[in-house]
Amino acid sequence: MKLDIAVLGGDGIGPEVIEQSVKALKAIAEYYDHNFYFHKALVGAAAIHQEGTPLPQSTIDTCKKCNTVLFGAIGDPKFDNDPNTNVYPEQGLLGLRKELGLYANIRPVIVYNYLLNNSPLKPENARGTNILIFRELSAGLFYGKKGISDDGNSAFDECIYHVDEIKRITHLAFEAAQRRKKKLTLVDKSNVLETSRLWKRTVMEMATTYPSVHVELMYVDQAAAKIILNPKSFDVILTANLIGDFISEEASALVGSKGIMASASIGEKYSLFEPIHGSYPVATNKGIANPVGAILSAVMLLEHFKLQEEANSIKRAVTKAMELNLTTEDLNKEKPLSTEKVGDFIADYILNPDMTNFNIQNIYLGQSTII
Repeated sequence: MKLDIAVLGGDGIGPEVIEQSVKALKAIAEYYDHNFYFHKALVGAAAIHQEGTPLPQSTIDTCKKCNTVLFGAIGDPKFDNDPNTNVYPEQGLLGLRKELGLYANIRPVIVYNYLLNNSPLKPENARGTNILIFRELSAGLFYGKKGISDDGNSAFDECIYHVDEIKRITHLAFEAAQRRKKKLTLVDKSNVLETSRLWKRTVMEMATTYPSVHVELMYVDQAAAKIILNPKSFDVILTANLIGDFISEEASALVGSKGIMASASIGEKYSLFEPIHGSYPVATNKGIANPVGAILSAVMLLEHFKLQEEANSIKRAVTKAMELNLTTEDLNKEKPLSTEKVGDFIADYILNPDMTNFNIQNIYLGQSTII
């Protein structure tokens, strides 16, 4: 297969971790005889510094010419701490979602057995957690009209949803639920919000088309508590933009490290894949950022293009790295590997899947893993 992939490293640790994701994809292309072409572009603070805007037209053009987008991270505290600026790095990602029509954010939350002790929950409570969150991405409070009064004493943020915007992501969530445990939980605030009541009516009407899927209705405050008390009770979660932002961040804490979590943003034509950890500016260029979330984003990219065997190859490599404790300091305090060396091992294992003996000392020295 031929794929043109736009690579937007972005800010902070974004470029470092995406480099490892590209490394894994290059290994896949070599082993499975694909042609993957990578096209770099600027976004976020990096784009502001060079182009004066968080989303240059050249970046939009690059993304639209490619089959998909691999995204690093966005954000810079210099802008967060400047109350006088009207330009923020995050506007680049919001603008890109709009330009590419990305309406569904899909985030797997899986507590792996080999990382149970890293979860803040007791192992018996965390074990078996496997949630797939569908967050609407292109409407709601993030994109509604915003304003502030002339005297600065009042402000508003408009939240609008159209039934079509709800239906298109709901279809994806139901289809996923059918492939999994046939359970979908709609998380909303329909006891207060009119938009949530529209979500509930729409989802329940659509549920008749998916009779094999059990639909559970839950207010966001209840869901927030239950994710901590009994995360295994969830399978597929469906929710609106702002609620999904909160719920997915809470759920991500269960796995033990944000550095290993990936996400996909899907539209009718375009797609974007990224880790969820943010730009983590204090770790920039220190070689301590965990690249696994970015590498697992490449897994979701391959799955999106129906390259399941190739996706499984990366999963096996990541699993082997975790089993051997070959990871960064967020998961291995005593003898961590650098960001680059984790990426090297995973790429090496993809190219040598029958490897059974490992020279661990060589791995730490950045040499061949093969004996």
